[in-house]
Amino acid sequence: MLNWVIKMISYEPFYKTLIEKNITEYYLIYKQGISANILHRMKHGKNITLKTLDTLCFILDCDVSDIIEYKKDM
Repeated sequence: MLNWVIKMISYEPFYKTLIEKNITEYYLIYKQGISANILHRMKHGKNITLKTLDTLCFILDCDVSDIIEYKKDM
């Protein structure tokens, strides 16, 4: 059994999008109802659901590529 996981999905674009749109995590949690656990998972490179991805795209009025990116050689 492998004890390590190669993470190929990055949430870097999400944090850049927040900065560009002047949106805080506080706003996402307390004004838009995004779970703090979801943001914690993203911060630590863990999986989120497609529904969550869809919701973030709607809230931020952006494309999927503004939330996640695929990095082949991480």
